[in-house]
Amino acid sequence: QDMLIRRMTAQDVEKVALIESANFTQPWSKNAFIAALQSKDNILLVAEHDSEIIGYICMYVVLDEGEITNVAVAYSARGGGVGSLIMQEAFVCAAKVGVQRIVLEVRVSNEPAIGLYKKMGFKELGIRKGFYDMPKEDAYIMEYIVQKVGE
Repeated sequence: QDMLIRRMTAQDVEKVALIESANFTQPWSKNAFIAALQSKDNILLVAEHDSEIIGYICMYVVLDEGEITNVAVAYSARGGGVGSLIMQEAFVCAAKVGVQRIVLEVRVSNEPAIGLYKKMGFKELGIRKGFYDMPKEDAYIMEYIVQKVGE
């Protein structure tokens, strides 16, 4: 299958917000994605197949640290490795701009996501009690140490 991973644009936000609201009980609004796009440092990517957006990632970048705020794959495209590919591409982009560590939070019950993050090289750092609402739930804090380009 031909899949393209590219930078998110304002034109993508409508589709991205639809996938977001299908995946999360407290989804980001379109405006939240548009705001994230305003900062040139942030890394926002989409995965596209047959000109349909099937996944995306949003990473806030502050100096040498990245925080993955959102990553999701459309239900129709699950299980095809889209999540891994989009994260790998985000790691490459992050390394290029000097990011040294990437952190994220994930619901403790979200086994598919936790499995993916561990496969990608994330380690659990600890737990944030009651981090999520709807339903109320703890989050694992996970960390990935970025390989220097050329290592």
